[in-house]
Amino acid sequence: MDSENAQSVVLGDVEIIRIVEWQGVFAPARTLVPGTPAQLWKENEGWLAPDHWSPDSDQVVVALQTWVLRSGGRTILVDPGLGDGRERPGSPFHRWRSDLPDRLIRQAGVRAEDVDVVVNTHLHADHVGWNTTGPAGEWVPTFPNAQYLLPAADDFHFGPSNAYGNGLHEVDRLIYEDSIAPLHQAGQVVLWDGTHRIDAGLTLESAPGHTPGSSVLRLASGGERAVFVGDLMHSPVQILAPACSSCLCLDPAQAAVSRGRVLERAAERRELVIPAHFGGAGAVEVRRAGNGFALGRWAEYRAR
Repeated sequence: MDSENAQSVVLGDVEIIRIVEWQGVFAPARTLVPGTPAQLWKENEGWLAPDHWSPDSDQVVVALQTWVLRSGGRTILVDPGLGDGRERPGSPFHRWRSDLPDRLIRQAGVRAEDVDVVVNTHLHADHVGWNTTGPAGEWVPTFPNAQYLLPAADDFHFGPSNAYGNGLHEVDRLIYEDSIAPLHQAGQVVLWDGTHRIDAGLTLESAPGHTPGSSVLRLASGGERAVFVGDLMHSPVQILAPACSSCLCLDPAQAAVSRGRVLERAAERRELVIPAHFGGAGAVEVRRAGNGFALGRWAEYRAR
């Protein structure tokens, strides 16, 4: 799916607008989520296909999307995508073409200068790319009036103080230098740890494991609740098998602990769970099912 039609939902006093740039098959199911048995996917084929899994190719279907929140008179972006034409050698996102700023105008009526806050749930390539714009070597913040909220643990881990992710990948250095360092140079970064309150209804909370600083964004307004969980989950199968982390998690065991904690609270408090990469409706309620979890209702949007 390459959607030109923005979708929105209102929770309390907060409007959530979903901007989908792309949706398609991404990786083999048990490569992306090791430990999930083939039978689990097959038993749930009726609702996994076609929005979350392609049975014919056994590939997980994911979406690349950004969430726009209008809260307390401010405009907040959550995870602004991949950027345009970035050097990401060895990655499926190498020189990916993207037009997110244009989509924000067309689909949400949001210009770059209108954005007040940018949230990076963590500092992987597909969550920070549109932090900046410009010709290579001359990167500047895409959103000139925004405060960029970055997890301090990720800024340290992926930044030069920790030799760009402890030297794990050359691409870590490239991501930091083109999408994070220019924000620091412009004085627009706020580093946080533990928890960080954005406004009366929005709070960031650490949920480490996928990366050292991985975080979730909690929304509570007018008796309604949601939690943006970033890459805590890549497939809704992980709601059924929360002990199974993705192959992209730097600390799979810690990620499983964080995922279980977040799902427990989501089920208890009836939070709408909004991961970064779910296809289909992109967001779902979670409920308790014995000693585990089950999926409830998928999000229902209105056209904008």
